[in-house]
Amino acid sequence: MIPDYGGACLSNLMPALLGRLEAPLPAWLPPGLAEARQVVLLVLDGLGWQQLRSRSLLAPVMNAAAVRPISSVAPTTTATALTSITTGLVPAVHGVMGYRVAVDSEVMNVLRWTTASGDARSSVPPAEFQPLAAFRGRPVSAVTKAEFASTGFTSAHLQGSHLRGWRVPSTLLVEVGRAVARGEQFVYAYYDGVDKVAHEFGLGEHYEAELSFADRLVERLAAGLPPGAALVVTADHGQVEVGPAVLEVDRDVLDGDVVLASGEGRFRWFHTRSGREGHLAGRLAEAYGHLAWVRTRDEMEAEGWFGGPLVGEVATRVGQVALVAHQPVAFSDPADTGEMSLVCRHGSLTSDEVLVPLCSIVV
Repeated sequence: MIPDYGGACLSNLMPALLGRLEAPLPAWLPPGLAEARQVVLLVLDGLGWQQLRSRSLLAPVMNAAAVRPISSVAPTTTATALTSITTGLVPAVHGVMGYRVAVDSEVMNVLRWTTASGDARSSVPPAEFQPLAAFRGRPVSAVTKAEFASTGFTSAHLQGSHLRGWRVPSTLLVEVGRAVARGEQFVYAYYDGVDKVAHEFGLGEHYEAELSFADRLVERLAAGLPPGAALVVTADHGQVEVGPAVLEVDRDVLDGDVVLASGEGRFRWFHTRSGREGHLAGRLAEAYGHLAWVRTRDEMEAEGWFGGPLVGEVATRVGQVALVAHQPVAFSDPADTGEMSLVCRHGSLTSDEVLVPLCSIVV
């Protein structure tokens, strides 16, 4: 699924909500938001549309709300999708092109803002890597985990906002309530529990318990809003249960063409020697085409994967060829030790990963 960058997409959500009082809302937004005096946007990390709808009895509040699917962005990973949500821009423009991207001759973990050399906040200043202000430069309260406040990624995707830290979910409720009580017209909140549980345990009993908890969190947030306010709930991506199906790409397939690998298990980038991308793409397709889409960067740009052409420095952050899983598998990178044991994964463009919910409760 190519994200619907021209319509119901995460990159268009925040601009529509912020501009709801000045311009007509797009038809894909739930009804009632145009008249809302205050809006709280809650992002539930990792909650896919198909996972939510197939467990409707476990999440009655969200499933009873005005709800529809919208698309995430490519790749369907937290670093890219959250930046599209907060900046209102497609990945090709904001340039946060995944969980692990190339910076000079190294690969940087965007969520940790580290390379093999260590902390990269000095060598790769977040405000230079992604210079566009969050929330169109408006002084919005961003209620996110307190331990994320000092990270490079927070600086990159929430710069200019007023950070309000929470350490346990009850304090998320308090911080959102305080921002609303101050009369703020727009409040952003982020909760990561669904994603964490899916990564560690898969989509079974633990996931279902966490989904029920997240639904109660939504209920409590909505109950604390004053008349005339609205709660909008969405997510950054969905999930695919992969388990132990993690494959090492055959070295004979890479055949000396590759100088660096980046990305993640379901959206693996290969950085090639000059002029070798066509050769590598052919060999990857022959070996893994039954499990994954193989595309050159030029092909993905032409097909609209990232919302436009990758301009200048943005193009250097990704490889020339991508291996993008469409079956429940992942492709390993020995240098990426942080994701080896994940049960659920994301990043690709299957409907399980691309489609996320858009729920609205108007008080």
